[in-house]
Amino acid sequence: MSEIKAFCALRPAAGYADQVAALPYDVMNSGEARQIAGDKPYSFLRVDKAEIDLDENTDPYDPAVYKKAGENLRSLIENHILEQDKAPALYIYRLTMGGREQTGLVACASVDEYLENRIKKHELTLERKERDRILHVEACEAQTGPIFLAYRGRDDINALIEGWKSAHSPVYDFTADDGVSHTVWIIGEESAMSGIIAGFEKVPALYIADGHHRNASAVKAALRRRRENPNYNGAEEFNYYLSVIFPAEQLAILPYNRVVRDLNGLSDQDFLDRASARFDAAPVKGPFAPEEKGTFGLYLSRQWYKLTPRKNLTPGGNAVDRLDVSVLQKYILSPILGIGDVRQDSRIDFIGGIRGPGELERLVNSGGYSAAFSMYPTSIEELMSIADSGLIMPPKSTWFEPKLRSGLFVHLI
Repeated sequence: MSEIKAFCALRPAAGYADQVAALPYDVMNSGEARQIAGDKPYSFLRVDKAEIDLDENTDPYDPAVYKKAGENLRSLIENHILEQDKAPALYIYRLTMGGREQTGLVACASVDEYLENRIKKHELTLERKERDRILHVEACEAQTGPIFLAYRGRDDINALIEGWKSAHSPVYDFTADDGVSHTVWIIGEESAMSGIIAGFEKVPALYIADGHHRNASAVKAALRRRRENPNYNGAEEFNYYLSVIFPAEQLAILPYNRVVRDLNGLSDQDFLDRASARFDAAPVKGPFAPEEKGTFGLYLSRQWYKLTPRKNLTPGGNAVDRLDVSVLQKYILSPILGIGDVRQDSRIDFIGGIRGPGELERLVNSGGYSAAFSMYPTSIEELMSIADSGLIMPPKSTWFEPKLRSGLFVHLI
């Protein structure tokens, strides 16, 4: 079943957690990272996006960036901003946003379970992005960004975690600039750890919610080390990778909205007419976000429309075909707008649902885009069902909030 492992986390010393913790490296570009890190010398962005400490023209994939990442991590250690726990532990990580809580267990997951598909994926990865994180892991000799995993919750595990929270004080408790609160407890007692680990042995599978590239990179870095150390015994730290594991029922998926730069040579009215062959397009007041699966928002010519499938639209097929993002792709993006490969086509961009439909209005009104689509979010059950079937979801199908912070836990390998 599911194997998890306690580890000696490298983590912020007392009083530094809020100064170190940073959003994941892949939710911002280099310029945004420079601005966010600003005058924060201990921001973990200086490790995860180390190009911000180099010349502004430095390519993020330049070897100097990985070297700088390792140097910056070692500097945090040498200056006792980050310190490693002396004994293996499990950690509880609670995030609170807008009054909603989600509580995960920080532990190491097994490389072999990923290879055996007991840690299930639902997205494809790009080799360039994998290589980036492999080089980062090797330069830092550490996994610096946790993988966001989910599982179908169990009452016994929940009770053990909630019981520990109630009986112990947290080591970190702070609210970040975006209003998200982060609270961490350490589980260091052997009996408590054993109970939780035993509970996970009854969990049939873990699911990658977010962090497919980090996960694949951690596994490939481990396989490289195995080749370099043919006498490895399986207990080495590189055989495991940093994860935060949440019960699926606590997670919230936001929509991943779409904006398109042009209408493939069509006028606004021609595009609307062609879309209306498959969808009823009813004008609505905006900003508009769909309230049910199978409906879409369209922002065009400063007007919002609610798109509702007509009877002649039949998604059918498998669970992937029935996703809203697949329906939009099949009936509008590909046949009308000529956008076939959304991974490669520069005419489409994706906007995380945390920004809301008002951001879609702003982008179109600014003149950079011709139309926008607001989506109903994919459900966590759809995600797990697709992963169980061994299928792959279309790109940019899910946006999880709140985002885990990097820097609170580092796994040295």
